Amino acid sequence: MDVGSSSARTVAACVIGGIVLGASVVALHLGGGSAAPTLPPVEALRRRFRRRRRPVRVYMDGCFDMMHYGHCNALRQARALGDELVVGVVSDDEITANKGPPVTPLHERMKMVRAVKWVDDVIPDAPYAITEEFMNKLFNEYNIDYIIHGDDPCLLPDGTDAYALAKKAGRYKQIKRTEGVSTTDIVGRMLLCVRERPASDNQNHSSLQRQFSHGHGQNIDHSGSGSGTKISHFLPTSRRIVQFSNSRSPGPDSRIVYIDGAFDLFHAGHVEILRLARELGDFLLVGIHTDQTISSTRGPHRPIMNLHERSLSVLACQYVDEVIIGAPWDISKDMITTFNISLVVHGTIAENMDYTEGDSNPYAVPIALGIYHKLESPLDITTSTIIRRIVSNHEAYQKRNEKKEASEKKYYDSKSFVNGG
Repeated sequence: MDVGSSSARTVAACVIGGIVLGASVVALHLGGGSAAPTLPPVEALRRRFRRRRRPVRVYMDGCFDMMHYGHCNALRQARALGDELVVGVVSDDEITANKGPPVTPLHERMKMVRAVKWVDDVIPDAPYAITEEFMNKLFNEYNIDYIIHGDDPCLLPDGTDAYALAKKAGRYKQIKRTEGVSTTDIVGRMLLCVRERPASDNQNHSSLQRQFSHGHGQNIDHSGSGSGTKISHFLPTSRRIVQFSNSRSPGPDSRIVYIDGAFDLFHAGHVEILRLARELGDFLLVGIHTDQTISSTRGPHRPIMNLHERSLSVLACQYVDEVIIGAPWDISKDMITTFNISLVVHGTIAENMDYTEGDSNPYAVPIALGIYHKLESPLDITTSTIIRRIVSNHEAYQKRNEKKEASEKKYYDSKSFVNGG
């Protein structure tokens, strides 16, 4: 065989084969022909997987009035049931119609809910009861998969279940109510401010502080389920603190900002000053003063919330990286070195602004070191502001509490163990 002609045939075969292969690829690209399917590109597979694996979105609503660690723990549990948590905050009018006047207005409650680290989105002016129209809006517009509520019953004034429609639709999930705290309980503690004590009342300073902090009034109910102000059911555990804590730690070059205080009745003013403090560095360390320290500086009826309750409320805030539970009143050089603190800050609005008077300024060391900074407080709200709201309208809140205490008694009488929490 002629070598030249053989080579020419080989080249021709290769050219023709290449043309056929190229035509096949073009045909496949244009979607024509019935050629054998090829494997899709990796990115197409990823897109297809993402379409199939849409995030599970869960919804939880509430009044979140005088928001406390019980609310935060409910939101934490709800978030664990999905990938994204959307929270509905009930309007002032709806709360008034169904429960009585709220202590904190909607705009403050919105700030509080948005600041919780487990919350992804917030819906203002949510209805108190899940109507069919609102439920369809949740499913179709907000892509909600499940509606979440605690194991305590939520009844409307007519006695019907506020979540009946969600349950009927098979889109309802239940979490465990957080023991030991409720807005009713906290309001009850503050109502002690307006209860007259008998002239023979000779309780000492620490006893009065303990009484107000834990909700002990003249009418004590050790069962925690009767009428009158109750003893706190809160039982602090290491597990709960771990659940609320962050796993991150500051790096060796992190700018650590320190702010301290009582953070009693954790409110929108606290949230806003913590937000500003966090913006000044990479890591926000918050010192929470002991019950005894607060009592000695602010009076025998303070704090209203005890140290562990206040610590959990602060830990739930998304701007906070770490807390010192039982921080010292005076900030020492050793403390600054131990925690590698770069900046110490304090707001312009606080319960006692006379701390700079005399020789006992707790910020003397950071001031001398040139690392002290005063932050302009965005909101003129203190713990006393919240207490004044209760005291000025105590009759309305007393009625609201009496009504709520009846339902809480029923809950405690019939409650059974629920796994989780």
